[in-house]
Amino acid sequence: MKFLIPLLSLISISFALFEDTTPPIEISGNKFFYSNNGSQFLMRGIAYQEETAQAVNSALGYKDPLANITECQRDIRYFRETNTNCLRVYAIDPTADHEECMQAMSEAGIYIIADLSEPTVSINRNNPEWNLDLFDRYKAVVDDLQQYSNVLGFFAGNEVTNNRSNTDASPFVKAAVRDIKKYIEDQDYRQIPVGYSSNDDEDTRIAIANYFACGSVEDRADFFGINMYEWCGESTFRVSGYADRTEEFSNLTIPIFFSEYGCNINRPRLFQEVGTLYSDDMTDIWSGGIVYMYWEEANEYGLVELNSNGEIVTNDDYDNYRSEINNISPNYATRSEVETTTLTCPGSSESTWRAAVDLPPTPDEAYCECHSRSFDCVVNEDLEAEDYGELYGLVCAEIDCSDISVDGTTGDYGDYSFCSDRDKLSYVLNLYFHDQGGRVDACDFDGKASLNADAQSSSSCGLGSSRQAAATRTVNQIK
Repeated sequence: MKFLIPLLSLISISFALFEDTTPPIEISGNKFFYSNNGSQFLMRGIAYQEETAQAVNSALGYKDPLANITECQRDIRYFRETNTNCLRVYAIDPTADHEECMQAMSEAGIYIIADLSEPTVSINRNNPEWNLDLFDRYKAVVDDLQQYSNVLGFFAGNEVTNNRSNTDASPFVKAAVRDIKKYIEDQDYRQIPVGYSSNDDEDTRIAIANYFACGSVEDRADFFGINMYEWCGESTFRVSGYADRTEEFSNLTIPIFFSEYGCNINRPRLFQEVGTLYSDDMTDIWSGGIVYMYWEEANEYGLVELNSNGEIVTNDDYDNYRSEINNISPNYATRSEVETTTLTCPGSSESTWRAAVDLPPTPDEAYCECHSRSFDCVVNEDLEAEDYGELYGLVCAEIDCSDISVDGTTGDYGDYSFCSDRDKLSYVLNLYFHDQGGRVDACDFDGKASLNADAQSSSSCGLGSSRQAAATRTVNQIK
């Protein structure tokens, strides 16, 4: 007789097996800790994702590093030799099967910290949005990976704001952090940390760290990574800039670590910074780091490459890194009860930092769909997305399009701003149509729009997320 085992039970069994070797990592104060014994977790990580044209899957636009057990098992040998306990992956296919790779990684004591985006679905610093498509992608990655105890955390963005000219993009990433944290809670998943990976920009490095660490526990990032390339060749704690960075972030109330490191101005890289990173000079503030990167590619940051026979060949960078990382002897902290505190958010009036504390609304699919069914005038389905811009220009020159607009500097976000591009265009076309008295010729635009005979009432759609929030918002208590 065959017995059917509920899917939830299978996930629980899988999680329990993984937890034997890789118990979940938890956060207390500004440090990571193993959940089973309370000892400190310091990242000894490597960035693990191929980026070359040969590696790109034509259907996805990237290669999922956790979807091929043969390749995972091949590479684990080299992770073991470098005492690796963490891998950063920049894009995974949430529809792929990751069970075998994740189990193999767990058996090797390796955790995964995964970016939620992928190359074509990520927050664009030049035109930032937090919308339904992004939210769906991020949720799908969480749904797939949450079952594994060796998932350390998720990055909601990577170097989205990278200089003083685009700090207005940061509210959208922070909204993603907020909404993914709430999604994890609502789905009753274990509390997997969600954070951000920043570049090391002189003008914004302190403000952006404070920005993601500030505010309510619900809104703030759980951790903060910096892609750090200041130590090049032979240097020291003070000469490299590490001492200055350590002092600057000494008051950060969440874990901070190098989400990438390993300057390659001089090769082979000596990796002398490794000993310093895991020394008493830094471990009270920093939680280790992730070397960039495993694969040798055109940017010349790799530790290994594949030869013509498909075999792994290590280089001098690998040998130097292996020597240094296996020679560390850090002092570990023990977990204790730490009061949860947050920082005051940085002001948004300075020329180097202009990011609103108020965040974009949570994308609401039901709200968008409800309103889209009410439009009397809609964009034609056969109009290509690249042709939307012209229509937007025509219509928004005549009417107020603030309901679909966003401004990360002022904190003004339209109630319909998170909906799909097609629905947003139909929204403003419909506004224009009614502004013109409902004339038939006001819903044509040279055949690019048409009347919707099946339009329904929008009376049951409710308030938009931003109006609803404004109606109930209370002043945040910043500790």
